[in-house]
Amino acid sequence: MKRAGDGGNSSTSGMTVEAGYVPGLIGRVVAMHADYYHQHWGFGSYFEAKVAAGLGEFVGRFDQERDALWSVVQNGSVEACLAIDGLRAVEQGAHLRWFIVSDTLRGHGMGWLLLQRAMEFCDRKGYQSLYLWTFAGLDAARHLYEKAGFRLVEECWGEQWGTKVMEQRFVRQAGQGLGCLPPV
Repeated sequence: MKRAGDGGNSSTSGMTVEAGYVPGLIGRVVAMHADYYHQHWGFGSYFEAKVAAGLGEFVGRFDQERDALWSVVQNGSVEACLAIDGLRAVEQGAHLRWFIVSDTLRGHGMGWLLLQRAMEFCDRKGYQSLYLWTFAGLDAARHLYEKAGFRLVEECWGEQWGTKVMEQRFVRQAGQGLGCLPPV
């Protein structure tokens, strides 16, 4: 079986982990973000448009030599996603983006599975650091980030998503292991 991120796909518990673009991915990932962040945080059209524009731009310039994109597909529907944007990896570090798991799969280990794939990809590519932006209050996600070796390095009030939140930047340096990993 090929590993996702190496151009192959793999199956886990009846779901398929797809590497790269799959039809409908952009719309589904934007909808998952819009629904979740509107329901739980009151984010609106500005946020949805920002996710759509950013993800669309990324998919349009995707280069498998520097970038990675995984989705978990169940019954033909994208139910989770994570991307590594390596465009500025040398200058700024690789950027972990569009990480989301649907209500259907949340709590079943799919987020951790995708995060593992991302760390392995970045380590293979020799990226010296990996960073992400999030905000205070997303405790389950923060737990996963810290478990994967990310550390909070910056925190400030901001509105980059169209709503005032305590924005947080997490960074993982190269060579920080993932600790004990569950089997995949």
